[in-house]
Amino acid sequence: MQDIPDQKSNRRLPIGLIAGLSALMVTGGSAAAFFAWQSSVRESREAPWNVAASQDSEGNEQPPSVAPSGKALPPSSAPIQPSQKTEPKPAPATVEQTAQIFYFKDVGSELELTAIPFKLKSGDTTEAILQGAIETLLADVPDSTLTSVIPSGTQLLSLKVKPDGIHVNLSKSFTTGGGSASMMGRVAQILYTATSSNPNSPVFLSVEGKLLETLGGEGLMLDQPMTRQKFETDQREEK
Repeated sequence: MQDIPDQKSNRRLPIGLIAGLSALMVTGGSAAAFFAWQSSVRESREAPWNVAASQDSEGNEQPPSVAPSGKALPPSSAPIQPSQKTEPKPAPATVEQTAQIFYFKDVGSELELTAIPFKLKSGDTTEAILQGAIETLLADVPDSTLTSVIPSGTQLLSLKVKPDGIHVNLSKSFTTGGGSASMMGRVAQILYTATSSNPNSPVFLSVEGKLLETLGGEGLMLDQPMTRQKFETDQREEK
């Protein structure tokens, strides 16, 4: 009776074959991993940058912004404006205000009241302008063709521009010397110079703080306040 071969022994593989298959399986897995790594490297080389498209506030597509390392730049919120140089503003021109100083000029048979411009810089008040004009009038005569009948040494003690008119206060020298014609002439010089900025302003004339009612030894009467219109009317009546 012959022995029947053990079926289990036929299913066993030689040790050498098993070792060879194992090596092949290991080698095949390494190859698959290698090809997978090469594919990843190739893809990263073909597209190393991400391109991010943006839109403006009206929905129009903006040029793409490129970011390295796979990061997209945020869309620009506003266009960059070029810097502008600020030109320095020129200094405002100095404006001169003009008043007038009144002197007498010899025109042959009589003396004529003549206005001379008086300039001050912008920013001075009307009060300061008139004060400067009268102080100049009392100081000296600028031209040999002009003359003043105001007594030498007369000083301006104060000048105030008030709602009711212009208040002029002179020193006592204003009332000294001369006849009635000289008295009227000096009053005219003060009156017209004080009202050169506003010809319709009334003027209150005082001497040493006291309102002047009569002037000179002849007792020339002065109606206060004085105005140009009233003074001219009185002069016509006397003629």
